[in-house]
Amino acid sequence: MKLSALILTYNEEEMIEKCLKQLDFVDEIIILDQNSQDKTCQLAQKYTKKIFKTESQAFDDNRNTLAKMAKGDWLFYLDVDERIEKEAKIEIKKAIAEAKYQAYYFPRKNIIFGKWFKHTGFWPDYVPRLFKHNKLISWQGRVHESPKIDGKFGYLKTPIIHLTARNLSAMFSKTIRWAKVEAQLSYQAEHSKVTRLMIVKAIIFEFISRFFIKRGFLDGVVGLVESIYQAFHRAIILTYLWELQNDVKIKSKKFQYQ
Repeated sequence: MKLSALILTYNEEEMIEKCLKQLDFVDEIIILDQNSQDKTCQLAQKYTKKIFKTESQAFDDNRNTLAKMAKGDWLFYLDVDERIEKEAKIEIKKAIAEAKYQAYYFPRKNIIFGKWFKHTGFWPDYVPRLFKHNKLISWQGRVHESPKIDGKFGYLKTPIIHLTARNLSAMFSKTIRWAKVEAQLSYQAEHSKVTRLMIVKAIIFEFISRFFIKRGFLDGVVGLVESIYQAFHRAIILTYLWELQNDVKIKSKKFQYQ
């Protein structure tokens, strides 16, 4: 049974090499790059020649494209900021050999500001990553994509390590990028009008949910910071949506020519 590793990239020159080095147990590595402006693709060429470009920012379309390119009997999706340990490699090989299920979830350790988050809704954070090629029907969802398979999911024990939110600058950049996309999707779905009360309630609910209900306070100061950040993220999405609903950019342009 051959295994294909499938990776989406976007401006990941700091992380790409360590990601690819750990994939010494797969039969092929395929990269679909979302128009990176740094040295991501140049560095990746040391490990694979199968590097392709896309203008699409839709995660579901890009993951489906990767699956179509793959030659392996099994597909292993991995993000550039994710790491797998030796035990995970052994477990993957065993799962493929036994083939009890058609796809598998991994638990994921989210490392935020250098700390493993055991609370705040970030553990065990199961993510679908391993699929029997001919049983993966498609991925669906532009941002929060999920797979549709012909069969059943199993659960592996060894976690993937997720080196997310390495610093505030990276976090804010990610929020700005994806909040715009989420706001656009909500706008297209004719979301109800955004109000001041809606934004305030979203901030309060998200903070209470993360810090108290999901026990973010047990993660110390970092738990507090992350809870505040998640509340901020929700507010930014609604603010972008408000901007779209009220044609703010168009109205602003009128003043430029007065």
